[in-house]
Amino acid sequence: MNCIETDFAVVGSGLAGLLSALHLAEHGRVLVVTKRELADCNTAWAQGGVACVVDPEDSFDAHVADTLDAGGGLCDAQVVRDIIAAGPARIRELEQFGLRFMRSADDGESYDLGKEGGHSHRRVLHCDDMTGREIERVLIERVMAHPNITVRVHCIVIDLITTSWLTQREPVAVEANRCVGFYARDAVAGGIFAVNASCTVLATGGGGKVYLYTSNPDVATGDGVAIAWRAGVPIRNMEFIQFHPTTLYHPVAKSFLISEAVRGEGGVIVDADGTPIAEKYDERGSLAPRDIVARAIDSEMKAGGAPCMYLDIRHKSFQFISRRFPNIYTICLKFGIDMARDLVPIVPSAHYFCGGIEAGTDGSTALPGLFACGEVACTGLHGANRLASNSLLEALVCSHATASAIAAASPGRDKDPVRIPDWEVHAAVPSDEIVVIEHNWNEVRTCMWDYVGIVRSNKRLERAARRLHNLRAEIRQYYLDYLVTPDILELRNIADVADLIIRSAMMRRESRGLHYTLDHPSADESCLRDTTIRDPAGGQIR
Repeated sequence: MNCIETDFAVVGSGLAGLLSALHLAEHGRVLVVTKRELADCNTAWAQGGVACVVDPEDSFDAHVADTLDAGGGLCDAQVVRDIIAAGPARIRELEQFGLRFMRSADDGESYDLGKEGGHSHRRVLHCDDMTGREIERVLIERVMAHPNITVRVHCIVIDLITTSWLTQREPVAVEANRCVGFYARDAVAGGIFAVNASCTVLATGGGGKVYLYTSNPDVATGDGVAIAWRAGVPIRNMEFIQFHPTTLYHPVAKSFLISEAVRGEGGVIVDADGTPIAEKYDERGSLAPRDIVARAIDSEMKAGGAPCMYLDIRHKSFQFISRRFPNIYTICLKFGIDMARDLVPIVPSAHYFCGGIEAGTDGSTALPGLFACGEVACTGLHGANRLASNSLLEALVCSHATASAIAAASPGRDKDPVRIPDWEVHAAVPSDEIVVIEHNWNEVRTCMWDYVGIVRSNKRLERAARRLHNLRAEIRQYYLDYLVTPDILELRNIADVADLIIRSAMMRRESRGLHYTLDHPSADESCLRDTTIRDPAGGQIR
């Protein structure tokens, strides 16, 4: 088995992963591992932009207040202040890399700032409606040109390797448990290899594919959360899944996201008759925070038996819409919807995980040698509900802080690294029942959508828990019996993440932020705490 030795390993190729790699590359050799191509990530799908205080009429205090208000009382106030205050410097860094945010049509120099739900000021910097794609383009160019960075595409991590696990196999003297790398499978070559690194950074994004309907790309299967949990790392606040209110409802569109920026520019949520609906649920109407708007749409659909609601921005001119939202306008037109003339059919879909691996703003976790940043990490910024466009801000700030912390604490790979044993196949054979994977994949996602979605109840969660218990047992046996493939690894991960979501939701006996339960419809101040799950390592590994 091939074992790659490197100073630093980064898993994931979105904003958090690539920026971490670029900063770490100034201090040693970096290996970037991603399970598809570099641009296949949630960042590339981000339309809205980066929330950051750059307008003199705006303030850090206002941005902090908006974030805390959206977060339902569970944000870490100091984390919020630190990340927001660090934002402008990171924006300047992106611009130095070659990214150009959209400028005002009035003077061509000042930023054209967008406004989104929950924000009291215009503070969203954007590149038309393709901000994430532009950020990826700029960072990929720099990563591919850096002599200290090696990239491995189409490789999926199987599990982390820790010294405690190694000593169970071959007793050796170690001072304390730490992460020394991971096993991964090359989807093209078909083999399994190991990575030995002084520090591993998980920047694998979220897990929207745990749900049947999602705005996320196919790669978003919660891999980082699952492998960290299997290594015994604490996982926090997994009950808080953000459902984006406005995903295009069309049989062929495959969950195309209609950016919140459309509502920021005057788009209104309406029913089939064109009657606004959001004002019945919140005085801010269509610009209320996402949890409120998503629940409003879900409630109206269920009450009236409607398959969808609609987004109405017909009061804006064709010239404005096509200039401000060129990609969204073009995609909608492809499906026969002219935003300047037609109501846009929309439904909520799973969008963002506010919970994840318990981590500091510097990426540090409870497992030495393991760091996490971006959506995979739960830093305390988002609390019970993420404020729109704070996600790219967090990835920008925390990836830089993570690399700085690693560089300060670890100069590189140990001179005498631990020996990583070959991957053991045992009695596993090639699978002759691939249909089982597809069936279980659909069953996990359907179960989560039906029972652990926008609105929950004790009965629904109990049903989901029973089904996931049986499914995970079947998936684990399949994993042990057959040679690993990317499909079984992703299935294993979405099942583990689904279980974490269900367990977390059952622990929270109140409604707060993104977690709404019919049995406890109000917030309870006695529940004003994080939900943390830390299971012993080893029980789920290999």
